[in-house]
Amino acid sequence: MKGSECSQVMDKSSDNPEEDRVSLRSNGKMPANGMAKEVLGAFQSFRQSIRRPSEKSPFSPKSKDLKVTSSVQAQVSVSESSFSSPPTSPSLSAGSPATTPFKAIGGSCQKNDEDQPDIVTRKKKPITRSKSDTNTSKLGDSLMKKGASIRRSLRFSSKKETDKTGRKDSAVSEALPEIMDDKEAEEEELSEVDELYSLPEIPHTPLSVMQINKLIEMEVLEEAHLNLLAMRQEFQKEQEQSGDDSPMELAKKEKDLVLLYNDLRKKICTIVCDSNSLPARNKALLVHLARIIQEEEKRAEEPGGLQDSWRESWREAVSDGVLAKVKSVHLDSKEQNRSWLAVHLGRLGKTIVEDLMIVKQELRWSYPPSFKVFSTYVRSYQRVLGQHLKKLESQVTELKDVYALLDWILHTYKSEKIMGSFSLLPEMAEESTDLQLEESFMKQLLEKYSLKVKEDVSAALDRVIELENETVWKDKNEPQIEDNVFHSQFPMDIWTNMKANVIHSQKLDIELEKKVIVSCLEELKTFPIRFENQFILHCSALQPQPLWTKYQITYINSFAALQQYMEGYMDSCPNEVEAFRGEVKGLIERLMESLGKQYKDDAKPFLRRMMTRKWLTNDDDFKNLYSRTRQLCDHCKHMSPPYLEEFANRLHYHVVKEYIGQLMKNNYSCKNQKHERAATKINQQWKQLCELFYNMGSTHEWLEHVGYDLSKIIGEKNKTDIKSNVQPLLEHYPDFSRKHLVAVLSFSGLNKGREYHLILQKLTALKKEAGSTCTDRSQVLFEDIQVTANTDCFSNLPSFCVSFLQSDS
Repeated sequence: MKGSECSQVMDKSSDNPEEDRVSLRSNGKMPANGMAKEVLGAFQSFRQSIRRPSEKSPFSPKSKDLKVTSSVQAQVSVSESSFSSPPTSPSLSAGSPATTPFKAIGGSCQKNDEDQPDIVTRKKKPITRSKSDTNTSKLGDSLMKKGASIRRSLRFSSKKETDKTGRKDSAVSEALPEIMDDKEAEEEELSEVDELYSLPEIPHTPLSVMQINKLIEMEVLEEAHLNLLAMRQEFQKEQEQSGDDSPMELAKKEKDLVLLYNDLRKKICTIVCDSNSLPARNKALLVHLARIIQEEEKRAEEPGGLQDSWRESWREAVSDGVLAKVKSVHLDSKEQNRSWLAVHLGRLGKTIVEDLMIVKQELRWSYPPSFKVFSTYVRSYQRVLGQHLKKLESQVTELKDVYALLDWILHTYKSEKIMGSFSLLPEMAEESTDLQLEESFMKQLLEKYSLKVKEDVSAALDRVIELENETVWKDKNEPQIEDNVFHSQFPMDIWTNMKANVIHSQKLDIELEKKVIVSCLEELKTFPIRFENQFILHCSALQPQPLWTKYQITYINSFAALQQYMEGYMDSCPNEVEAFRGEVKGLIERLMESLGKQYKDDAKPFLRRMMTRKWLTNDDDFKNLYSRTRQLCDHCKHMSPPYLEEFANRLHYHVVKEYIGQLMKNNYSCKNQKHERAATKINQQWKQLCELFYNMGSTHEWLEHVGYDLSKIIGEKNKTDIKSNVQPLLEHYPDFSRKHLVAVLSFSGLNKGREYHLILQKLTALKKEAGSTCTDRSQVLFEDIQVTANTDCFSNLPSFCVSFLQSDS
């Protein structure tokens, strides 16, 4: 750039208060304004594009940079000694000396203590790509290096503070603390690197292959790339001159170019991969490598370079860095920590937020906007996490871990804990929060969760049976009583377990809820028969002890309660609930049958001796029958109401049928006026039995009439009045038949004669009037009572033979 052009640029800068204004001191004197403007105008554009990210970042060093500068100087000295005698080449940026740039950097570092900058304000200004004028390079070298050194050694006040004071104050610079206040850090404006840039002049003669390679190793990327471009231009000229011929020297140079470019790309990828772990160290390097990537994309069609995309390699390097971050998150083994997965996912979420915060606050300011750094890191995390979660899924074997994984994917990852974090706003507002997972992954994971729920329910049901054995059956403990019913805790345990599974699945996914309910009910369907088998195995030896009866009543109540709990899922899974209901109903029915059978077996010998000569003279059998029935009634009071009523009705009907049935067996005939005493006894016993079953809970009131009606017929003194007692009996029990009446008359001592036949005719007439359609099938009694046949030949037998046949068995 010529002197007049520099003057125009500086004049323009001075007209705008937002342009950079730097005052430099040399040997205690201020250089002329014209000279400073002439020098700075030539290099202002390029140095702005390089300097702005580091100067504006709230994480850039302040006064401590003096120490860093010293270390850089030491590093430069080492790097200088590593070169034997490098050939002269133009500098990385306009204004640097013709030799290698390390000496200029070292020189500027030595003068840091002498230089003091004024407070500077900055404004982003895009610069078009152009080559720098070399005429001013030597003249401006020391001044530019001195300015850079000053900027590194001192921290400028914020733009807001400069505007407020409106004057220069060097004392402020000297008094700045090593760490800015939080308020100043928030006020400082941050901006990305300009998209447009000026490429420093390409050397006319490139360094050697070994020297370029050394520059790459030392991470002097800008100079290495410029020499590569120079070498590439030489190659292109030689290729054009050689035409179709391809000499060995040209092929060798092309091979060297490819190797050097590959080394440069590898170095760039390494720096990018580590940049989120070492943001401060790689800040300046990221600016250079971003420009290299941009320049190589522009030269992609030119020969001598790499064919594949540099930008894509950069994205892969970002992804590799993200992968390294994810792999660095500690993962305990299952043996070390039972909550290994939940802890790992918590650490993983924290790492993601911290890493993206570094990208947001530091890394992205070293790249031009087109790189979309934050978006690239977010997408890399989504892709890498998808692969990482798939590996974790293969290690998951327990229900709690499958739940933790699903909950993290469906909720935690998108919540304010990670991707929805307020610290990542507003950059995250336009980004997708969906993980990149295989289509079948979530389906398999949900199916795995449903299967694990089923396995968990099955194991829980096994534990229920084991616990019942340990706490009740093994020590023959009495069942608990709650709300006046025998009670066991396991129905509540089962329901609580299932309810928890359903609630958790509902939180994960609404469609998963139904699958979990189905899985639970399918497993629960087999529980009644499993429980019954174990109960019989452990407790059948208790029969016919009262404890056996109590256990049966307890489990009738328990399974009734369990079924009631499951009715809540009838709307969502009617088929499964109905199937479970059928299994429970079958078990309760078997328990009630077993309970009734035990009673019937106990009462059978006492009922068989009713309506006999011994019964007429002795009450022991009835007392035993009453005592056994009363004991069962006392136990059944602790049965839940619906089943208590049903069971009491069953027993009531059975006792009535067996007691009245003894009249139909012709075991005894009341002669010599014994029928009156028999009728009185029937009446008394019948009253006691009816009261007993009513207290138990029976609702079969229609059974009460039969004992009183029959006792009137049996105890009637005047045989002719028996006909009037037949009609009430037939009204109460339409299924009362002729053979039943014959048996009753025989028991009362009447089995022939005119009155006998008139009574039978009366019954026939009454039944004819009533017809067969009046029979209520819900109140059938006599159809279930068999009558022992009474032949006429018995009346001709000697009295001692009849007495023998009528004796007790």
